[in-house]
Amino acid sequence: MHESILPGLRLLQLFSPNLPTGAFTYSQGMEWAVECGWLKNEKETTDWLQSVMRDSLQYLELPLLIRLYETVKSHDHPAFEYWSRWLYASRETRELRQEEKQRARALFSVLTKLPDAHHWPELTSCKPALLLSQLAGYALAACHWHIELIDLLGAYCWSWLENAVAVAIKLVPLGQSEGQTLLYDLSGDTSGLVERASKLEDDRIGASNPALAIASSLHETQYSRLFRS
Repeated sequence: MHESILPGLRLLQLFSPNLPTGAFTYSQGMEWAVECGWLKNEKETTDWLQSVMRDSLQYLELPLLIRLYETVKSHDHPAFEYWSRWLYASRETRELRQEEKQRARALFSVLTKLPDAHHWPELTSCKPALLLSQLAGYALAACHWHIELIDLLGAYCWSWLENAVAVAIKLVPLGQSEGQTLLYDLSGDTSGLVERASKLEDDRIGASNPALAIASSLHETQYSRLFRS
């Protein structure tokens, strides 16, 4: 196999829905938003997803993923753990924190069981950070597999959006064609998100999405539900 193809294949594997991190079990509050009548159709779902992309991905996940990637590159372990803890502390509800930690641990378990794991000294030295934030695991794997940062950011956006749309198809509900339209339209915003996130200063990192936080917290006691959060 041509060597230049491998990083792209590793990137696909890292963000594949088949990766056993349980991403499909989380709705990030969307289940309660549907239950209470906030999301009833494609338009309302689009507005919801756009708000999360604009207010959370752009100002929190993407800039932190950039910093985690760069600290791996520079072997700055204290900064790597610092930004990982920053992300965990930024999760506004118990469910969102549990999701962050559970998916981080699942990704860590996957990475440590890969055939070349013994060539990753960072898996041991950075373990506390890797068990708190799934983004830390993504950053470490991307650097180890020589995946470019811009590709990592784009894949993360796509993976988040694909999972969110899959949730909407089940819950709103939306048809498969409507879901594909959502993916097509909203994925066009990712270039702008990545560009703006890459220019963000440290003191501007942080997100507040009250609707998502309210939905997530109320989902904790929702009587009947399909998703873990």
